[in-house]
Amino acid sequence: MFDLWDGLPVTVQDMLVALLLLAPAALIGLAVIRGFAPGPLIRAMIGRFFSANVLFVLLIAVSVGLGVGLIAQERGLRHGTAHAADKFDLVVTAPGSELTMMMAAVYLQPTDAPLLDGATYAELAGHENVALAAPLAFGDSYRGAPLVGTIADFARYLSSDRIEGRLWQTSSEAVIGAAVPLQIEDRFTPAHGMTGPHSEEEDEDHDIDLTVVGRLGVTGTPWDRAILVPIETIWEVHGLANGHALAAGDQIGPPFDSEFFPGTPAVIVRSEQLWANYALRSQFTRDKQTMAFFPGEVLARLYSVIGDVRQAMEILSLVSQILVAASVLLGLFILTNQLRRHMALLRALGAPGRFVFAVIWGYATSLLVIGAMLGLAVGAGAAAALSEIVSRQTGIAISAPLGWAEIHLVAGFVSVSVFLALYPAYSVLRSPVATGLRS
Repeated sequence: MFDLWDGLPVTVQDMLVALLLLAPAALIGLAVIRGFAPGPLIRAMIGRFFSANVLFVLLIAVSVGLGVGLIAQERGLRHGTAHAADKFDLVVTAPGSELTMMMAAVYLQPTDAPLLDGATYAELAGHENVALAAPLAFGDSYRGAPLVGTIADFARYLSSDRIEGRLWQTSSEAVIGAAVPLQIEDRFTPAHGMTGPHSEEEDEDHDIDLTVVGRLGVTGTPWDRAILVPIETIWEVHGLANGHALAAGDQIGPPFDSEFFPGTPAVIVRSEQLWANYALRSQFTRDKQTMAFFPGEVLARLYSVIGDVRQAMEILSLVSQILVAASVLLGLFILTNQLRRHMALLRALGAPGRFVFAVIWGYATSLLVIGAMLGLAVGAGAAAALSEIVSRQTGIAISAPLGWAEIHLVAGFVSVSVFLALYPAYSVLRSPVATGLRS
């Protein structure tokens, strides 16, 4: 049996799970309505108390929508952060926190970090299994856009060679990310540290003018908001050596001279072979010297924690929805009290008790199911709005369309609510006909 299930396509498995979650609701419905046609009377009841019914439906829709939107957003954030780390196979830094250095090197979050020396970088760059060893240098910005010093090969690799204009040729030229509000041929003066997007103090910080000569293609990562410059530029504006001996003249980019290499907080390493990346990580993970890690592994550990949070969110969301459904059912119970005389009159005219039960149950279930379906639409809208806000704040392209997890959540909610809807129907049915007629 398990082998048969494992052999099914994932989509088929998801569909079957959704059907299994809806099965209790379907079975209850068949048992309650079998042999009757309460639809016209249910529609009349919905129209009779239209305003109250709309309020109940909206309350359920908001509750379901918030739970669905949060779960979809968590999945979208997970996919977006994983995509942002795709180009970062291996990161080599000085020993410290892998999470902190990943946030700095991959997601461009400002941090203070120790530096790798020239000998270490030369060993990395000259390794036979290394196809790319890109040093990074941080610390400056322009109106909220981080200034990152690196080498031209990394800019090509990051953008998959999609570059409008050209790459830098001198230390006074820059290439901007797709979302930086500058144009090719614009000139600007960077500031020390991270300044706000509307700061006017940059001209006082660094005595250097940079010219934009190119724009990278869209990557869907925080690097879309970054300004890339030769790493020599970052070193020079801070009064350091530029990585080259005086005899090298105005050389830009590798090879660097270890003796004149001021240091780098992180090196992005790429190898053509997967096994080579693991070998390099092992080789450059040295006590008190270097630390090498895969951003994907760090994210996986982070996701394991987020996964526990997600499970808690799903449970809390389902519990909150059940509580809302119970409150709505209580409201329906109060509302159906106003229908007791009508239901008693039906019974006095010979309507079977099961028919009255089916009418009240169908009325409550209709509101609950309509609210749940509307909640899916509310959840989709909430997820889209949250994705837009988070994308603007982080620079990570996040998309959070609804998936099977959200459908399963709503399906479970529907089945539980359909079961709870039996109570107001039972309460009306057990009321004596004479009492109902006198009410």
